[in-house]
Amino acid sequence: MEKLVITVAVNGSLTTKKMNPNVPVTPEEIGEDARLCRDAGAAMVHAHARDESGKPSLDVDIFEQIHRAITSGSDIISQLSTGGRADMDIKARGAHVAKLRPEMASLTTGSVNFPDQVYTNSEANVEYLAKVMQAAGTKPEMEIFESGMIANSIRLQEAGLVDAPMHFDFVMGMRGGQPADARTMLFLSETIPTDSTWTVAALGRFQLPMATLAIVMGGHVRVGLEDNIYYTKGVLASNSQLVERIVRIAGELGREVATPDEARQILGLRK
Repeated sequence: MEKLVITVAVNGSLTTKKMNPNVPVTPEEIGEDARLCRDAGAAMVHAHARDESGKPSLDVDIFEQIHRAITSGSDIISQLSTGGRADMDIKARGAHVAKLRPEMASLTTGSVNFPDQVYTNSEANVEYLAKVMQAAGTKPEMEIFESGMIANSIRLQEAGLVDAPMHFDFVMGMRGGQPADARTMLFLSETIPTDSTWTVAALGRFQLPMATLAIVMGGHVRVGLEDNIYYTKGVLASNSQLVERIVRIAGELGREVATPDEARQILGLRK
């Protein structure tokens, strides 16, 4: 079984310091957290940008500061979000990728009901972001909130907008999206192209059991305060603690953890 790639989603768009004081918000905080998580065993950091008030932002300058803070402090892979909570303008969602050319960026390949809004990703907008990433040499991580998004991803590949092998992230346990259970994970993992890699990002209390299942099944794991702010019920976590736990569980299950450079080989990235 190939080594385990651990991604840490350090902040997201919604988690705040009021919810958990360990959530990194500024570029400096994100960079420091990325270094701590790299030391703990993470190979990749997934980051969102916030403005001075802590609200979601797509400001290219802020993303540039974040990207520099992540990549200057360690060899960890920088994966930047193109999510639409800050602004649904498609050009704004891709501008930082076009300028910064990160190794990876998130690409949601369809629309889904978030608890507080409809996250709209039209076919034209998805194709636009795919083209931006392809031109930048940035590998997309296909964010799969429901299984139809896998078919959408395959169509992008067939159209020559995404290169093989693809990498998928199964987002599970969100109200409005697919459930977090073993049957769904097995279905998703057997639906993607056979040369693909996959990881699981489960929300809240589902994060730990789905991560453990992914380790056993040969997938990869995303943890972090974007998806889950607790270590155990009522006990707040830090990002590095969540990474350390996955490293420990993987060790108990006999699966080695990938370094960033090993993760680059597994995922087919250019450094």
